[in-house]
Amino acid sequence: AGSYGFQAQYMGFPGGPAVPPVQNQPVMQGGTIWMPVPPSIPNCPPGLEYLTQIDQILIHQEIELLEILTGFETNNKYELKNALGQRVYFAAEDTDCCTRLCCGPSRSFTLRIIDNLGREVITLQRPLRCSSCCFPCCLQEMEVQAPPGTTVGYVVQNWHPCLPKFTIQDEKGMDILKITGPCVVCSCCEDVNFEVKSVDETCTVGRISKHWTGFVKEAFTDADNFGIAFPMDLDVRMKAVMIGACFLIVSLLFPNI
Repeated sequence: AGSYGFQAQYMGFPGGPAVPPVQNQPVMQGGTIWMPVPPSIPNCPPGLEYLTQIDQILIHQEIELLEILTGFETNNKYELKNALGQRVYFAAEDTDCCTRLCCGPSRSFTLRIIDNLGREVITLQRPLRCSSCCFPCCLQEMEVQAPPGTTVGYVVQNWHPCLPKFTIQDEKGMDILKITGPCVVCSCCEDVNFEVKSVDETCTVGRISKHWTGFVKEAFTDADNFGIAFPMDLDVRMKAVMIGACFLIVSLLFPNI
């Protein structure tokens, strides 16, 4: 993996190494507890310092009252939290109404991820592409920028007749990690797990999960919960790309998002 060092071991979700102590206290903003702002780190993209202190992220999609009452799709918004329940980032999709209604899960979108200082620290760019295995030359991909305007990696869908498979790449297009999901992507009564593996797919190093939230919530809202587990010592740029991979996977394979 070159400079993107990590330990080739399974990172449980939840679980893994304990979060190192931080000096600052959690910040309260509008009733929300934010993760303390970590100190600046040399050669770390601004805003990604948070990722040096965590080995998992919980992503909660906010319930939109307008969608429940009218069925009209609005721009999705998300909270990204650490294992202590503190908000690390806030994310919001930026697409127009026509794109959401006409293109559905294959839509192009820009998703902006903001830290507790109000800075846009990660930008996810997804172009409009095919999602069918019948078109292997035009499958899904996502560009991850951190900070906005600086590409740190890509998520690329790989062709496979049965399995959802993706590759995490660095900014030069070099393969860093592989992602493989189950043959049948069904979230009824149980979590759906996508294993994150080394390039040769011999070692599992993390996981992206769609969590089962219960019959009522699954049936009447499109507010879902997801989780990402990665090695604590994985390069923060690749952690950011894994966040991008999670958003690409759930928007593509779980149509109600």
